[in-house]
Amino acid sequence: MRKVLYIFGFLTDGDIAWMARTGTRRRLADGEVVIREGRQPEALVLLLDGEFVVTGEAHGEIARLGVGEIVGEMSLVDTGPASATITARGESLALFLDYPALRDKLDQDEGFGARFYRALAVFLADRLRATRLARAPLGDADALSLDELDLTIIDHVQAAGERFTRMLTILSGPR
Repeated sequence: MRKVLYIFGFLTDGDIAWMARTGTRRRLADGEVVIREGRQPEALVLLLDGEFVVTGEAHGEIARLGVGEIVGEMSLVDTGPASATITARGESLALFLDYPALRDKLDQDEGFGARFYRALAVFLADRLRATRLARAPLGDADALSLDELDLTIIDHVQAAGERFTRMLTILSGPR
C-alpha cells in the first residue's frame, strides 16, 4: 500500500474523485496478465483488492504487490515498454486509468499535473533509495529500514489513507 500513500498524499480530494469517475473497475481472474513485459501498457492500474505478482523473464518472481499498489507508472512517464509482467494472483479487483485520458488530464489541468508528477518523483526517488539500501552492507547505521517512509511525506500519509478509503467508497457505489 506504500505507493498509494505517496500518490494520494499529494493529490486532492477532487483529483481522487476524478480518478474514480474516469477509471474503469475490472475484476481479474487468477493468472490474468495486467501488464506484459516488453509491451507498452495501456493504463495506470491501481490494485483495489487482491494481489499482483511481478515477474521478469530473466529473474522469475520479483515481488508481490497488495492493495493500494499502482503499476504502469514508469511507462506513463517515459513511454517505454514494461520492464516486468504483472499478473493477478487469485481473484483481484483493479481500477484502470486509460493512458490517453490520464495524459489529457495531466496536460489540461496544470495543478493536477504538478501534484501527480511530484508524487511520482517522490515515490520513484524512494524506490531508488530503497534499492540502494537493499544492497548496503549489514550494519550500515545510515541506512533506513526498507519499511520506513520518507519523513517528508509523513504528514501526507493520513490524508492519503483517507483519500484511498473515499475512493473505495466511491467505486463501491452503483456504476
